[in-house]
Amino acid sequence: MTYVVNEACIRCKFMDCVEVCPVDDCVEVCPVDCFYEGENMLVIHPDECIDCGVCEPECPAEAIKPDTEPGLEKWLKLNADFAKQWPNITIKRDPPPDAKEWQGVADKEKEFSPNPGEGD
Repeated sequence: MTYVVNEACIRCKFMDCVEVCPVDDCVEVCPVDCFYEGENMLVIHPDECIDCGVCEPECPAEAIKPDTEPGLEKWLKLNADFAKQWPNITIKRDPPPDAKEWQGVADKEKEFSPNPGEGD
């Protein structure tokens, strides 16, 4: 099993959720630094994830799920593919300015950008 970031992260990318929720963030709690940053989404490298689950409850967008949940096959592939292309991220960074507006919006897959983010 691994954890997967799904479309709920697109255009939200909450890495610093202090203003959104009173917890840490997915990137900083990961003990193996398996998050990779795209322009408008994060992904988890499935071969690096140790299945500890500490990231899942930290996501205010509820975008992190175990790969055992049905319907995540395409997101597992997307995570695996882009984790090999995008830079690693281990530090908090501010979310996009319009992140709150995108939180909870359905069908965000069309908003996905294949461009890399900044990384560390």
